[in-house]
Amino acid sequence: MNSEKVLMKGNEAISEAAIRAGCGAYFGYPITPQNEITAYMAKNMLDRGRVFIQAESEVAAINMVYGASCAGARAMTSSSSPGISLKQEGMSYAAGADVPLVLVNVVRGGPGLGSIAPSQADYFQSTRGGGHGDYYCIVLAPKSVQECADFTYEAFDLADTYRVPVIVQADGMIGQMMEGVVLPGERDLTGLPKRDWAVGNMKGSAGGRPSRHITSINLVPEQLEKITRDRFARYDEIKAKETRCEYIAPGASTGRVYKSAAAEGLEAGADITLAAYGTSARVCLGAKLLAERAGVKVGLFRPVTLWPFPYKALGAAAGGKPVLVVEMSLGQLVEDVRLSTLEAPAASPRAEVHLLGHSGGVIPTEEEVFAKIKEITGK
Repeated sequence: MNSEKVLMKGNEAISEAAIRAGCGAYFGYPITPQNEITAYMAKNMLDRGRVFIQAESEVAAINMVYGASCAGARAMTSSSSPGISLKQEGMSYAAGADVPLVLVNVVRGGPGLGSIAPSQADYFQSTRGGGHGDYYCIVLAPKSVQECADFTYEAFDLADTYRVPVIVQADGMIGQMMEGVVLPGERDLTGLPKRDWAVGNMKGSAGGRPSRHITSINLVPEQLEKITRDRFARYDEIKAKETRCEYIAPGASTGRVYKSAAAEGLEAGADITLAAYGTSARVCLGAKLLAERAGVKVGLFRPVTLWPFPYKALGAAAGGKPVLVVEMSLGQLVEDVRLSTLEAPAASPRAEVHLLGHSGGVIPTEEEVFAKIKEITGK
């Protein structure tokens, strides 16, 4: 592990971490605010003997990723909101064929072409599959440049372990901001799960390996249902092992990351809990400190995995007290937070859930969140 801290943009940290994770093939297409990823990969992938192609479109890029992954490569693409929409058919094919890949979404304002300013309005798209059919993607949401590197590096391992698409979802602010980051070391690829399902060296070739067929089509309904149910059993395993959240308790400025569906040991005790991710979580930390100086006990809950969502952990953190959801969208994260209130301890009343949402690239302010905290708590 390289312990030297370097100054990088979030997009650059994503790119370098992907290369160090063993990304062997990157296929992209330019769009703001993720262009630094494509530019960085163009400059550095070829120098390291890797594959880089600027595709003719987002649709072409995701299908190139699908093909490279089927051939056994660790493959990745990236884009921003309108471009991600174009990639959804390919994502569904990859999920239906159990093909691992990594996709980075640096989210901008929408709908439509919208703006190039930061947003979190792709939450529904990423956490509900995004394309057609029954499937999910693991979704990691960084709040810092360091997490951009760490989450991208881990995304490749998660994709290989569970044979699913993994999304690293950063809003445009996180992708464009510069911070110090300690980059991970070069990944030793010898201990990875064997891609003994990949195509190549087909029967009759020099390798003499039996032929393999990767596809998402099955025209027998009962067989397709069985395959899908088997995949959902794998999703249950992901929920049990990979659900992650961070909780900053009242009076604290740093928190603990919990890696379990239940987040054992997480205790309530706040007058109000803030729920946010990405840039919104950074804003909420400042608002929490303002509120606590005024005598309000505030907890800050951050889902690290947007899918699987840490429902039980948030229910435990809220403990029946009010929850204020702060998001750069007009009511998407709040839907999962409302479901979390059903997971509160049996003796607790169901928490009231409030929303402070912005759209179009508008970022909430600490003072705005603080004012909402005072309004809800009456303190």
